[in-house]
Amino acid sequence: MTKRGAGVAFIAISAFLISSKYISASIFGSGVLSWDKSLYEAMVYYVGDTLSNFSLLAFIIGLAYIVWGEYEDWKSKNNNN
Repeated sequence: MTKRGAGVAFIAISAFLISSKYISASIFGSGVLSWDKSLYEAMVYYVGDTLSNFSLLAFIIGLAYIVWGEYEDWKSKNNNN
């Protein structure tokens, strides 16, 4: 797998983790009879920030891999000229 592919994979993992946070909150509150904004925000707060933190970390790693791959490609093209 190339560095760009790894970067895209990490960004996909980041998207999966951030969506898992909100899906977990929805599943947690699936037995609630009436929904409102403050109740859902409380459920998201109950899920915590761990998924958000790991999502941000995976996004930064993915972005770094993409930039690294692009830099190596740019460097190899400039060295050939």
